[in-house]
Amino acid sequence: MNIRPYSVRPSLPKRLSPLMDIANNQYWTWIPEAVQLFQRIDLDLWESSYHNPTLMLGRLNQDRFAELLGDESFLAHMDNVAIELEDYLHSTTWYSQHADSKPNMRVCYFSAEFGLHESLPIYSGGLGLLAGDHLKSASDLGLPLTAIGLLYRQGYFRQYLNAEGWQQETFPELDFTNMPLTLLKDEEGRPLSFRIPVLDRQVTAQIWLLQVGRIELYLLDTNTEENQEEDRRITDQLYGGDLEMRIKQEILLGVGGMRALKTLGIVPTVCHMNEGHSAFLALERIRTIIEQHGMSFAEAAELVSASNVFTTHTPVPAGNDIFPADLVERYFHSYYSELGLAREQFLGLGRQDPFDHQEPFCMTVLAMRLAASRNGVSELHGSVSRNMWKRIWPGLPNEEIPIDHITNGVHTAGWASNEHAQLYSRYLGPRWRLLSQDERAWAGVDRIPDAELWRTHERRRERLVAFARKRVVQHLSNRGALQSDIRRASEILDPEALTIGFARRFATYKRGAMLLSDSARLEKILNDPDRPVQILFAGKAHPRDQLGKEVIKRIVQAAREPRFRNRLVFLEDYDINVAHYLVQGVDVWINNPRRPLEASGTSGMKVSVNGGLNVSVLDGWWVEAYAGDNGWAIGAGEEYADHDYQDQVESRALYDLLEKEVVPMFYNRGRDGLPRDWIAHMKGAIRSIAPNFSTHRMVSDYFEKFYVAASRSLDRFSADNFKAARELAEWKNSIRRRWMHIEIQSVEAGAPGDMAVGGTLPIEASLRLGEIMPTEVSVEAYYGRLDSTGQIRDGRTLPLKIHKTEGDGRYLFAGQIPLDYAGRCGYAVRVLPVHPLMVQRFEPGLVLWG
Repeated sequence: MNIRPYSVRPSLPKRLSPLMDIANNQYWTWIPEAVQLFQRIDLDLWESSYHNPTLMLGRLNQDRFAELLGDESFLAHMDNVAIELEDYLHSTTWYSQHADSKPNMRVCYFSAEFGLHESLPIYSGGLGLLAGDHLKSASDLGLPLTAIGLLYRQGYFRQYLNAEGWQQETFPELDFTNMPLTLLKDEEGRPLSFRIPVLDRQVTAQIWLLQVGRIELYLLDTNTEENQEEDRRITDQLYGGDLEMRIKQEILLGVGGMRALKTLGIVPTVCHMNEGHSAFLALERIRTIIEQHGMSFAEAAELVSASNVFTTHTPVPAGNDIFPADLVERYFHSYYSELGLAREQFLGLGRQDPFDHQEPFCMTVLAMRLAASRNGVSELHGSVSRNMWKRIWPGLPNEEIPIDHITNGVHTAGWASNEHAQLYSRYLGPRWRLLSQDERAWAGVDRIPDAELWRTHERRRERLVAFARKRVVQHLSNRGALQSDIRRASEILDPEALTIGFARRFATYKRGAMLLSDSARLEKILNDPDRPVQILFAGKAHPRDQLGKEVIKRIVQAAREPRFRNRLVFLEDYDINVAHYLVQGVDVWINNPRRPLEASGTSGMKVSVNGGLNVSVLDGWWVEAYAGDNGWAIGAGEEYADHDYQDQVESRALYDLLEKEVVPMFYNRGRDGLPRDWIAHMKGAIRSIAPNFSTHRMVSDYFEKFYVAASRSLDRFSADNFKAARELAEWKNSIRRRWMHIEIQSVEAGAPGDMAVGGTLPIEASLRLGEIMPTEVSVEAYYGRLDSTGQIRDGRTLPLKIHKTEGDGRYLFAGQIPLDYAGRCGYAVRVLPVHPLMVQRFEPGLVLWG
């Protein structure tokens, strides 16, 4: 059968054409007036199309269009939203006010997943939601940013539970024609495409556009007739398949992403890799420069690294993409010759120790090596990352490993409930959405009357309970459950009871079942007749994570016990829609990972925007946010070698918090029925967390800390036929050859005597530099307090200056170490190479200690 495909688009009367303009820009997802506009069209159809306005408008009866044309109120509503969108797209932005003194900039942001809305299931969890919020804030701020991702035909899996509570997965096909996507075409009307090498063949990829406010997100798709069947499947599933499928997807994202930009005529000044999945883009940038300008790999790498930014989200080695060397060679054996590299040189780019031929190839290491700007996603995660990847920079103390941190945030306007948004507009001013990182604006939270804030929150809890009942009933019906069970499900939960939420990916380190560790104690907490408590769980386990599925099964079976049946609920198929109801409706959000395995976490930030309170282990973002009056901390930030013991200690601490602080405070009401202490904590959480943990703050941090410097570095290294890049590459090659001849001959300090705080300790170091000039090195004293093992902790550096030239390449360097604090201290002398063109001081990876 020769099937010829065709696509049918919605046909709207001309007067209603603004509806499609609004639907085709994801800006509508964070504007309540736009959501209400679509709900007015047909609420039942809105729900059955899963809040997809493109799909809804395509299914709408033409008679309904005629009714809308006669509804002046609806038309006025539509016009207002259309005008707001137009004003938004062309208004003055934060970036336009900050760009005068900045370089010409085009940031290209790469991510394997983007979580923008439940109707676009091309995300799996926190990484994708963070990427989606990054784009929304970049749009609000007006950053010149373009995003690149993959368009998965089946997206991420849908979850359902069997009769035993075991997670099952389905992979429904996505209909791109009924999504707000545009397949780009060339001048002859053919799909705009490009080709990438995969093994011994060329694979064609086409480009779809998804508009996110002011930001273009380009999504790559290999499901085209030109490709073989196995190549069409590359964009089937997010994180699906085996290692071979993963490397093909990452070649498409990195190498293909750069070729897509070239096809689109977009020239990046900064490439931001969100996690290591896109790290191959650095190699493609280098290959293109070599091809176009005849540069060496080392010269092109200087240019590329200086303008790459890499964000790591993973605090455990197993969470990073690692490929066997033979698999990488299979896919890149012809590619690395185009880079002018031998096999082991190429593989060394992805190894912490480039000379260890047994080490596999790690995408995170590749990204670290080829990006001058690197960061973790919280202050604690930055520290964890420096310890994880210290072998890339041997000889440096952990605190000097060049990995910074920028703490994650959330897109405040996108996660605040409509009711809370109205409240903030009244008391913070209508511009609060654009000022979401401004602490002064959020100080206005104190002006909100306690009763008004509390009633707003209670309405959201009521909506959460109604949503949970409806969803449980629906899933029971789908499974063919008994009618008696379905009737009971319609009455679960209490809209006035203290409501706790726990929702996230069910990886074992997140300890999803810790609340169930003492079932007798939990039963007493939940079923207190005067102070009832209820818990809603949600989340998915990876299809191959059997231990994660066991945790879900344990929770589901506990929820079916008569003693917990009305107080403990598991919501199936966790996604953005479910997350909105949860974070906007719970009173308390619990997070209990094993510290320090939570890189950041963002769900608790979304809860705080809506007045909920966090009860969390001091891990990830909560270490920075917890202030005593805005939530509770489980423990004091301890880390344990014995995980079983840790689980026991922290589960008891969690129960203690619930019994002695959380539950009593919630139910301690004044004569007016208001929990005044609880409301004070709510205001403290909103005031302290909303501005400091927003993606507006996060994106502006990336801009000021990394994007500007990266763009300037690209300008500097590109000028005069790449003179600076060539010069720096030549110098690095030269300094490595000459480095072996450096010798620290002696180090002497002044007589110890009676040293007191406020004084100084004079030191001298005699060096033989050989062929290296003194201007090519930095001689430093590294000093500080000693720990019990005799190692310097939180060290400081003191540059030493030439005191005497002794001839024959020998020099005496001297300085005075300040005695800033009492106690057991120590120092060491080291030599580092320096060059005025280096982006960061530890680039060459050379350090000599005396």
